[in-house]
Amino acid sequence: MASISVNSTSGTSQGAPSGGQLQAQISLFSLFFMWGFITCLNDILIPYLRGVFTLTIFQATLVQFAFFGAYFLGALFYFLFSVRFGDPINRIGYKNGIIIGLVVAGAGCFLFYPAAIFLQYGLFLGALFCLGLGLTMLQIAANPYVALLGRPESASSRLNLAQGFNSFGTTIAPVIGGFFIFQYFVTDASAGEVAVKIPYIVLASLFWLLAVVIFFIKLPKFANEDVIEKGAKVLGFSHLRGGIFAIFAYVGAEVAIGSLLINFMGLENITGLEEGAASKLLSFYWGGAMIGRFMGAIMMSDKSTAGKKLVGMFALGVAGYAIVSLIAGVDFMDSLPYLIGLALNYVIFMIFGAHPNKVLAAFSLSAIVLLLIAVFMNGAISMWVLLFIGLFNSIMWSNIFTLAIKDLGRYTSQGSSLLVMAVLGGAVVPPVQGLLADEFGIQMSFLLPVVCYIYLFYYGWKGYEVKQKGT
Repeated sequence: MASISVNSTSGTSQGAPSGGQLQAQISLFSLFFMWGFITCLNDILIPYLRGVFTLTIFQATLVQFAFFGAYFLGALFYFLFSVRFGDPINRIGYKNGIIIGLVVAGAGCFLFYPAAIFLQYGLFLGALFCLGLGLTMLQIAANPYVALLGRPESASSRLNLAQGFNSFGTTIAPVIGGFFIFQYFVTDASAGEVAVKIPYIVLASLFWLLAVVIFFIKLPKFANEDVIEKGAKVLGFSHLRGGIFAIFAYVGAEVAIGSLLINFMGLENITGLEEGAASKLLSFYWGGAMIGRFMGAIMMSDKSTAGKKLVGMFALGVAGYAIVSLIAGVDFMDSLPYLIGLALNYVIFMIFGAHPNKVLAAFSLSAIVLLLIAVFMNGAISMWVLLFIGLFNSIMWSNIFTLAIKDLGRYTSQGSSLLVMAVLGGAVVPPVQGLLADEFGIQMSFLLPVVCYIYLFYYGWKGYEVKQKGT
């Protein structure tokens, strides 16, 4: 890993978090929550805009293409800039990078207002692209910053904790977003009014407010003491190249499943649920990622014994299940099938928790089996097994990221930008699945994510191995 120093007046990278670091962590966890919330709103936008503009499933999934395509282009520009001039974040600082991301993301949210006024689908896609550019900058700046805010040994735990707050945002977004868009602010599209204006103006205001707050907060300043490498030698690391494809596959599969879950639950041979009711149940999918990430933060922490970790994970899993059930407004008895997925998740953590690659492989294999059940069976069981998959997506980002940047040394910053670029999977896989859904039916289209998880299984089994050390 690159050598990093911290400004001694602002904090320290060793021991317990200082006041500045604690303040920074609270601000960043709020940030992770917000971008999780707004990312999951895309799953609400797809069925909503499909109804407003009478779109095919493929056309509706262009929402994800515009959003995650911005991730790819933004990260690609970042990488090309770093190849020519060196790491931009090291030049402007993590704090300024985060502020820039927040301002741009807020502008993207605000652009929903003219898109709603003129009622043009292309304008909605443009607003989502701008929003995605802002979140790209946040990903590049905030993820490594969280890792630096404390001891290196517990970096994975902190990142999982931050991702847990991100997943909390994705958990409540379907319920809150579904209520406001499908019920509270529902309006007459034929009269030039749509229900997304006010929610996205509020989100724009929150992004800008958080930018102002972070501007005035004194955050620890980190500087890279290594020479910032130019060129593209980082691509010589096979485990990084494999990690790029793994991020592509993971994000593509996760977003594609979330994008079509509401439509899937609406099928008559599944549950026939209306969009409002289905959007609430979507909380179990994203809530599973939240539960798994918090459990992963406990498992990877270096402050507890193995026994205490297992007890803590069990208690957190049960509490998380209860919270998600309450958020979704589902009676505990009706949501009991979810405990099957939670129990399987816990057992895998218990067996392989100390080995990120093995957890990744086992979770990927579980997702493959669950998808096959969903495709070839009918009724509520197909719905629940798809909702289980959120539990197994949980730690994939953190584990892939950690495995992919291992031993990159002075190439770490470039490697990180390439991994963020691979979020392109979220732009490519959902529209492809949309095409398959239009051609072969929604249920059969879920065979596409199976292919993604097969590759993730390979990466966790073999592809993660470091075969080249830097020079």
